[in-house]
Amino acid sequence: MIIWLTQNIGTIIILLVLTAVVTGIVLGMIKDKKQGKSSCGGNCAHCKMCTACKSVKNGESKCKKPIC
Repeated sequence: MIIWLTQNIGTIIILLVLTAVVTGIVLGMIKDKKQGKSSCGGNCAHCKMCTACKSVKNGESKCKKPIC
């Protein structure tokens, strides 16, 4: 077991670093979602998901003119 660990230490370290980075990104996204932040730029005229956008506070669509 120890021999296997010493032979693969580089791979194990890279795996741990990547796991930490992905976990940090996911936790940041969850935190932003809870704070009501969104990746929506508010330019609904060019958004293909226009009818799916909903305002968190009043439940109405942010879109002034759906393109669907």
